[in-house]
Amino acid sequence: MKPAGQMSITLTPALEKLVRDEVERGTYASSSEVIREALRERYKRQKLDELDAALDRGIADIGAGRSMPAAQAFAHVRSNLSLKGIGLKGKSKRR
Repeated sequence: MKPAGQMSITLTPALEKLVRDEVERGTYASSSEVIREALRERYKRQKLDELDAALDRGIADIGAGRSMPAAQAFAHVRSNLSLKGIGLKGKSKRR
């Protein structure tokens, strides 16, 4: 049984060459580093895509008239928290 965090993967010849070339160039110390970096970049891209989608939904809501000024929104949130008996510790009077 392999230790946790270790796995075996199969790459196409083109991807294998890309990984080996990166290591041979000295860009990365090992093939594992190349794969880890690729996965981190993929994860970041996925999170950015999710953020873009959320922004698109927000912009569409504004365009459809489903928005309110920030002061009104915060007052609404504060009112709802008060109705639920949730106190707001450390309230600030920032404007």
